[in-house]
Amino acid sequence: MNTTNSSKNHKGKPAYGPHNPHPLAQMKTELVWEGKYDEYGNRREVDIAGCAMPLQKIETVDQPRSEAAAAGQKDLELFEKNKTRLDDFRNMLIWGDNKLVMASLLKEFKGKIDLIYIDPPFDVGADFTMNVPIGEEKETTFKDQSTLEMVAYRDIWGKGTDSYLHMMYERLTLMRDLLSERGSIYLHCDENVNYFLRAVLDDVFDKQNFISEIVWKRADSHNDAHHYGTVHDMILYYSKGDDITFNPQYVPLSIKTIETWYRHIEPETGRKYNLGNLVSPHPRPNLTYEFKGVPPPTNGWRVSRQRMEEYDSRGLLVVVGKDKKTLKIKQYLDESKGRQVTDWWDDISQLRGYSTGQDGRTGYDTQKPEALLERIIKASSNEGDLVADFFCGSGTTGAVAERLGRRWVMCDLGRFAIHTSRKRLIELQRQLHEEGKPYRAFDVYNLGRYERQWWQKEYLAGADEEHRRVVLEFFRAEILNPSRSPSPLIHGRKGQAFCHVNGIDSIFTRAEAEAVAKAVAQAGGRECYCLAWQFEMDLRLKTAALEQETGVKLKLIPIPREIMEKNRTNPPPFLEMATLEAEPVYRKENGGKYVDIKLTKFLPSLAEVPSKELEALKERAVKSGFDFIDFWAVDFEWQPGKPFNHHWQDYRTRKDRSLKTVSTAKYKFPKAGKYTAMVKVVDVFGCDTSTTVEIKVG
Repeated sequence: MNTTNSSKNHKGKPAYGPHNPHPLAQMKTELVWEGKYDEYGNRREVDIAGCAMPLQKIETVDQPRSEAAAAGQKDLELFEKNKTRLDDFRNMLIWGDNKLVMASLLKEFKGKIDLIYIDPPFDVGADFTMNVPIGEEKETTFKDQSTLEMVAYRDIWGKGTDSYLHMMYERLTLMRDLLSERGSIYLHCDENVNYFLRAVLDDVFDKQNFISEIVWKRADSHNDAHHYGTVHDMILYYSKGDDITFNPQYVPLSIKTIETWYRHIEPETGRKYNLGNLVSPHPRPNLTYEFKGVPPPTNGWRVSRQRMEEYDSRGLLVVVGKDKKTLKIKQYLDESKGRQVTDWWDDISQLRGYSTGQDGRTGYDTQKPEALLERIIKASSNEGDLVADFFCGSGTTGAVAERLGRRWVMCDLGRFAIHTSRKRLIELQRQLHEEGKPYRAFDVYNLGRYERQWWQKEYLAGADEEHRRVVLEFFRAEILNPSRSPSPLIHGRKGQAFCHVNGIDSIFTRAEAEAVAKAVAQAGGRECYCLAWQFEMDLRLKTAALEQETGVKLKLIPIPREIMEKNRTNPPPFLEMATLEAEPVYRKENGGKYVDIKLTKFLPSLAEVPSKELEALKERAVKSGFDFIDFWAVDFEWQPGKPFNHHWQDYRTRKDRSLKTVSTAKYKFPKAGKYTAMVKVVDVFGCDTSTTVEIKVG
C-alpha cells in the first residue's frame, strides 16, 4: 500500500487542489487601477460630503411666458389661461464639474433619477478645437477649449488609463446612488475603452445587472488600407436592480420581410396578411379542443375556445393544408408594430460635419442624433420620469426628453456646452408652445467652485505666493509685499488700480468679488484688476451691483494659459472680459409707453481664441464687435441677488445668422418709477458678459 503523503507533490511541496486552495485562488477577479485602493489596501470611498455644495440659480427660463408678459397684461392673462406649461418640476441645466454636481444633487435626488445617458470623453488624442460661425455670412473661426476644460481633460488622462478609470469609477458610483430602483444607465463609448468601462460598470452596478451591449452602426463605410474600418460605437446598458422600466421599441419591417411573409391579400379589402401559428409551444392539456373540424394539436392551442370564437367571428381564422387539418390566424401588415429592436442598431445615422437641418443639429462636434436618444428614452423611461445627462454637450438628451414629456437634469463643464444647450432648449420651448404641446420651464445653475489638480501645481509648485508673483510679473504690475499691503486680498498695483490674483486652486466667485470690493473701498481705491483662471458664471451681475454699492469697479481679467509655457519670458496678452454697453429705447404706440433696449457697443474678450488667430480677430472685433454676439437677452426688472429672468432674447442659428441689435419686447412696466434692466450677451465662444441699464418710466 502506498503511504506517500497525498497532500504533497513529488518534490515535497504542497499540492494545491480543492482540499488545499492556493492563496491567490481566494482572490476575486477584478480590474485594479492606481487610486482604487489606499496605502493600507482599503477600497477608497467617493468623498461625497467633501464635494457637496449649494447650487446657485442664475437664470430662469420660461420663454413663452416671458414673451406674453412683455406683450402686456392681456397677453399674460391669456397665456396663463391657455398655458401648456407643466408646473410639477423645473428642469435643471448646471454648469460645473459633474462629480461635484452629482454630489450636490444627492441630497434632493438620491434614488429619484429614472434614466441616465452619458457620452463621456473616451479619446486620449481628441482635439477640442471647434469651428464656430461668426457674423451673418458663412464665415467661421476657431474656438479653443476653455482653461477649465483643458484642466479637466488633463486630469482625466494625466496618468493614462489609471486616472481615466478612477474618474469614471467615482462618477459612476454617484450615478448609481442617484438612480431609482427601477432606473437604468446607458454609457456611450468606443472600442478603445469599452472593455475597461464594462469592468468598471460590473464593479459599480454588479455584473448581474448588465443588460446589453448595444452596437450602434454610426457610419456607412470607413475605408482604411491597413485595417478594417471602424463604423460603430458601443452603448453599455445596466440596471440599478431587477425591476426596471423597459418598453420594447420597434422598427418598420424590411421590404424583403414583407414580400416573404405577407404574401396573402384579402380580396374584399386588399389588405396584406401573414398566416400566424395558433399551436401552443408548450403542452396545454386544458386547451385541447376541436374547432371548425380541426382536431387539437398535440400541445393544444395557444388560446381558449372563447378567444378562438372571437377570432372566428372577426373572420381571422383560415383552415389550410391539403387535409384541411391546420388552423391559422390572419396577421395584417397594417396592424404590425414592426420588428422589435435588438442590440444591433444600424438604422440611425450619425450627424455629419457642421450642417444644419430639422433634426436639431447644432454643429457641436460630439453631438449625437436625436433619433438615438429618442430610442433610449422611450425604451427605458415613461412620461413624467426624470432623465439625466452629466456630460450633456449640446443638450440632445434634454431636448429629446423635453419633447417626449420627461423631466430632465443636465450638466457640463464647458460654458459653450451650457450656452448651446440653453439656446436649443429655448427654441424648443417656443416650438412646443406654438404647437400647443406641453413643456416645462428650466433654470440655469452655477456650482460656485471647481477642482484644480496636478497641472497648475506641477508648473507653479502649488504655492499661492509664487503663483501670484508669476501672474503679476507677466501682467506688468507692481507686486505688493504682504506686510505693506492694505489687505490680504490686495496683491499688487497697476497705475491707479489695485490688483487681486485669485488662488491657484479656485474659481473667482461672487463671495470673493464682494470681499475684494470691500477691501479696495476700505483702502481708498476705486478700481481693481481681478485676475483668475476662471470666473463664476454671470459674475458681471454681481460686480455691477457691487459697483453701485461700494463705488469700486472690478475689472475681470482671465489669466492667459500661455504663462504656463515652459521658458516663456514675454508676457502673453491679458484680455479683459468682454465690454458691453447698451441704452434704453422709449416708445409710444397706441397711447401706451413701452421700453426696449439697444446694444451700442460690444467688444469680446477673445480669451478662447488660438494665438495664431488672435491678432486678426482683435482687429475684426474692434471694427465689428456685434459679429461676435451669438445670443443676447434682457431682464427688464432685474434686482441684485435675484436670478436673471429672460423677458426677451434674440440669437443666431446656423440657418439664420441675422441678429437684432434692438429688442422688440415693447416692455410695459407696471407703474412709473426707476428700474434697472440687465442685458446679457453670450459670444460665439460661449462666454457671457452683462451690463445694467437704468430706465426711467414717467
